[in-house]
Amino acid sequence: MKNYKFKIEGLDCAACANELEESLRKIDLIENVSISFMMERLTFNCNEDNLNSALKQIKKTIKREEPDVSIEEV
Repeated sequence: MKNYKFKIEGLDCAACANELEESLRKIDLIENVSISFMMERLTFNCNEDNLNSALKQIKKTIKREEPDVSIEEV
């Protein structure tokens, strides 16, 4: 498993970040999901082979939960 870090922009509040983090934890391909509202950072662990599939699920979940939020790898 490799650790990935993404900049997450567009979250309105810490409560929104917590709710989104809970939704992302349900994705089977990723582990140790963490969103820092203050740092605007999303981190998670994932097998390199599954990264593309995991990112599709992450983006789909973000779009459903917080449509104005975007992520980009750092």
